[in-house]
Amino acid sequence: MPDTDRPVPRIRLKDIADRCGVSTSTVSRALSGRPGVRADLRARMIDAARQAGYPVADALAGQRVLVAASGAAMTDYGRNQFTWHVLDGMRTRARSLDLHLMPFSLEGVGLAGLRAGVADRQPAGLLLLTVDERDVLDHCAAAGLPAVIVNGDDPWMRISSVAPCNRSAARLATDHLLDHGHRDLLFVLRPGRTTIQRRLEGWRDALSARGLPAGDDRVVTVRDWVPDQAEAAVHRRLASCRRDFTAVLCAADTLAAGVIKALAAHGLAVPDQVSVMGMDDLPVVEFWQPPLTTIHVPGREMGHVALEMLGDHLSGAATLPRRVELACRLVERGSVASARGAD
Repeated sequence: MPDTDRPVPRIRLKDIADRCGVSTSTVSRALSGRPGVRADLRARMIDAARQAGYPVADALAGQRVLVAASGAAMTDYGRNQFTWHVLDGMRTRARSLDLHLMPFSLEGVGLAGLRAGVADRQPAGLLLLTVDERDVLDHCAAAGLPAVIVNGDDPWMRISSVAPCNRSAARLATDHLLDHGHRDLLFVLRPGRTTIQRRLEGWRDALSARGLPAGDDRVVTVRDWVPDQAEAAVHRRLASCRRDFTAVLCAADTLAAGVIKALAAHGLAVPDQVSVMGMDDLPVVEFWQPPLTTIHVPGREMGHVALEMLGDHLSGAATLPRRVELACRLVERGSVASARGAD
């Protein structure tokens, strides 16, 4: 008796390429409508993709997608370029798929606003940008409208999502400091979002793997992602006790700016006396003095993948929700040096 519960294998670009005897890059160009493919070959690959249930650009053409940004995403957009890069990746991929993006802010309107926005605009699908609110996720899961969470995830795995792998990113950063001989580290962050909790977990993973303490006394929390908050927090620590750290990892580049300013006010040079690392890799940090060593978080790629995933759902090629995490990479500049002793 056949196993009816067995999931249907997901068709990949490689499967289409093998059927047509071409490379995956050729199939990608053909299905996305990009130039460089003969008309007869393009037609053959599109036909093979349709027969296999793989999403084809012209099958999605003209459909409208609501991009619903949370209050956190709107605040981030106004302060730094990270959210802009995510949106840029979305727009680039939407153009290649001929999808129409409709920006919509959830700030101050929440679930009621989302319902009204969907009713008014009648989108084919949803992109939820930096959305954590339980009521919004519950509604989207129950509504059955194709959706993808961007820069977050659904803890119950009802909605597909794409995000940076925050836990491995923080471990990569912490390992870099440990490899430079640092053993007395601080981690500066604003708690709240699950994504940031995973960065804290990655920091603790790295310390625990080397038998080093990773208690809450080494974590400095702030109320907002602005330099002034980090500056004040580090100033308070230095004013209340001797310096008990040789390196500081910040959960965002914006916090690193405040940390460096506080250290300078106390006569501590970066990186000669204290090393500082950030996360995000905002374009401005390479102009700092010293240029900031940080973790590059792939914002554009995240927006690009989000549209591909939503395209899969819109075309019916994807039936099960899935969670995609993108790798982050270390960017070495000038704010980390070998450890010198704490005071």
